[in-house]
Amino acid sequence: MFVVGDKVLYPMHGAGIIDRIEEKEVMGERQDYYVVALPFGDLSVSVPVCKRVDVGLRPVIAAEKARAVLDAFGQTTIDESSNWNKRYRENMLRIRSGDICEVSDVLFSLMKRDQDRGLSTGERKMMVSAKMIFVSEISLSVGCPRDEVEATIAGVF
Repeated sequence: MFVVGDKVLYPMHGAGIIDRIEEKEVMGERQDYYVVALPFGDLSVSVPVCKRVDVGLRPVIAAEKARAVLDAFGQTTIDESSNWNKRYRENMLRIRSGDICEVSDVLFSLMKRDQDRGLSTGERKMMVSAKMIFVSEISLSVGCPRDEVEATIAGVF
């Protein structure tokens, strides 16, 4: 169970802070919801408490691990599959996993591909999404501004 003030990651949306826990009635059924404030999109999402595991809601990584992931950014092998459809599906699964290392690898491979060959519209949207998820978790975990994390990953190229 999470409490108000906990820093959490909601896969596909990014990292945020539990703002409140509220009871809502949806389709005649009353449930408790975590209301997560996502600072990097000025969004707020409601997640049913009973579905937290199913949707992948988890605590943000520890600051030490976040620093290690950021330091290791770009030190991965890139899948050079020419089949964009297969590559897109695999990358989407990796992002949905909620694993920061997987998101880091997807982000790096898309940034590298963009630099080398350019990206399709779908892959460009995926890169933007992966970057937001990655930067939000690292930034929230370490407590540094978003632009510092973005400058660090941009410095790899």
